[in-house]
Amino acid sequence: MEPRYHRILLKLSGESLMGAQGYGIDSDHLNSYAEQITALAQAGVEVGIVIGGGNIFRGLSGAAKGFDRVKGDQMGMLATVINSLALSSALEAAGCRARVLTSIGMFPVGEPYSPMRAIETLSDGTVAIIAGGTGNPFFTTDTAAALRAVEIKAEAMFKGTRVDGIYTSDPEKDPEATKFDSISYDEIYNRGLKIMDLTATTLCRENGMKIVVFDMDTPGNLARVIAGEPIGTVVY
Repeated sequence: MEPRYHRILLKLSGESLMGAQGYGIDSDHLNSYAEQITALAQAGVEVGIVIGGGNIFRGLSGAAKGFDRVKGDQMGMLATVINSLALSSALEAAGCRARVLTSIGMFPVGEPYSPMRAIETLSDGTVAIIAGGTGNPFFTTDTAAALRAVEIKAEAMFKGTRVDGIYTSDPEKDPEATKFDSISYDEIYNRGLKIMDLTATTLCRENGMKIVVFDMDTPGNLARVIAGEPIGTVVY
């Protein structure tokens, strides 16, 4: 399929890497993602990636268990680095060049992130995996993804999830939930839909960053959505 986009930011959740095992990294899911991303890079699409860390540690849940919130969020940032290294390894095994850039100093684990370095990486045909969230506590990886999408001048932000788009309510809990093919930022606010946190949604809205929410767990969906097939939900 012919890609419609030249440069994208792909947001992946850490939980999606767990598969059925409930914790950590499932190699089948990881390799499936790597194969789909490799195919995209080989088709000439410049791919920046932000991946969460919820399969290893989540700052908010840690705070609920008594961790200091700042330290809990810092632990979550480190979890994103672990996932980024795993994805980088899987991409390289699939024949795709990848570079891990970190928002917090972690050399030689990852190179320091800057928008210029990320753009140079993408222009070279290398996948840029941007780890460590925003580098600050109290911000989610959704917000980090929105920020990086704007910084690297992506044409759109693609949010890969376990469901095939945005619904009127949680389709995993409500059998009457109906899917949106497209939805405005205003309607997301008015309906109180939780596709991302409010900071991330506002950042995308204020910078005109289109969001596409789609099911990443079905092999081939990434190429289809990048080709412009209406298989997810477009937020505008």
